[in-house]
Order: sequence, then structure tokens, then C-alpha cells
Amino acid sequence: IFYSSSSKRQQAGETWQPQTKLCMQRMIPYKSVACSFELYFFTVHRFGGHMQDILQVGAVTNTHGIAGEVKVFPTTDDPKRFKKLKHVLVDSGNGMKELEITGVKFFKNMVILKFKGLDRIEDVMAYKGKNLYVTRENAVKLKKNEYFIADLVGMDVFTEDGERLGSLRNVIQTGANDVYEVAMENGKDVLIPAIRQCIIDVNVEEAKMTVHLLEGLLE
Repeated sequence: IFYSSSSKRQQAGETWQPQTKLCMQRMIPYKSVACSFELYFFTVHRFGGHMQDILQVGAVTNTHGIAGEVKVFPTTDDPKRFKKLKHVLVDSGNGMKELEITGVKFFKNMVILKFKGLDRIEDVMAYKGKNLYVTRENAVKLKKNEYFIADLVGMDVFTEDGERLGSLRNVIQTGANDVYEVAMENGKDVLIPAIRQCIIDVNVEEAKMTVHLLEGLLE
């Protein structure tokens, strides 16, 4: 979540460089500030400035065969993390339902999952197009100065003088360092590189980021 100046795609995280590292589960370190990706395609689950308890790790794109398997597009930095996952959550339409994973295979850029008790194609048809989540407890462990993109998107962004600049609405990965897209109060957008010189503080609990605006950023 889970922005990094050099953000990698791992299960939920990436590493920091003097830049950043997401929501499906992705992280961002703070050097460059890094983000981890367990879930970025994901919907940001943030209410009243508080972190949510679930992070997206994938999305069911289709069924696979006739024995109840599904194709999943991973939204985590490291698709292989599915080998260690025992359960995922899916929105059943009547709340979150826990599914026990009994089989994991890989095909190209997809993950093939098999769930306990779902042995026919008819059993999994309802999950096509659904997102898969894990609880925060089962998310990839973050290192110091790493954050889930899911926790960064939606943050209030302030300048070092205490003036509210706007809201962080997107994390752009450039290959070198991540870039934060901030929707400003005046209706315009500003792109802030996720590097140590610009990112002064990230407070996930308060959903607040403090930045230093380099000369020319607002021009």
C-alpha cells in the first residue's frame, strides 16, 4: 500500500530509497518513500481518516476449468505470497465472506486458486469480478518507513508551514521514484516526487502528510 520513490511490487510492500515504494497491498518506504502494493487497484477503505482493516490482494477475473478454480489477477507486489495465504475475504453481497484456499497455481500473470468446498464451476461463478482481500494482520509486514498505498491515498497533504495543500489521490510509479498526485484546494493538481527532500512526515494514523514544495513545483 500498499508510493515509493522506488516502489517495488511485492506482496504488500516495497522498499524505501530516498523516495517511495501498495492499495491492492503495496508499501512505500520513506527514503524515497517506498510503497507496497498489496492492493492498489483496490478501493481505498478509509473512513473518517482511519485505516481500514482489509487490503486487496487480487481480483477474480474468471473461472478456470470446471472444478471450482478461479483466475485471479494479483494486486500484490509478490503474487507468490498466495502460496502462504490460508484464507481470503470476498464481498458476497451480504458482507465479507471468508474463503479457505486449498490450491494455488500460477499461469502467466495470473494466479489460479481453489477454495475449500467449492468444487464445481457453478460454485464460483458468483465470484467473477469480485475483489479478494486479506485482513491487515495477514498483510505483508512493513519495514520502517514503508506504507501501504491504500493508507496513503486520501491523505490530507500539508505544507511545512501548516497550510493545507490538498488530498493525495494517486501514486504514480515512474521506475525511479514514485510521484504523489495531490488534488489542491484551487482545483489544480500538483505532482510531488516521493523523495526525502520533499516528504517531511507521513502520519498514517491521522491520515496526514507534510511536504516541502521544491521551487517550481507549483508553476
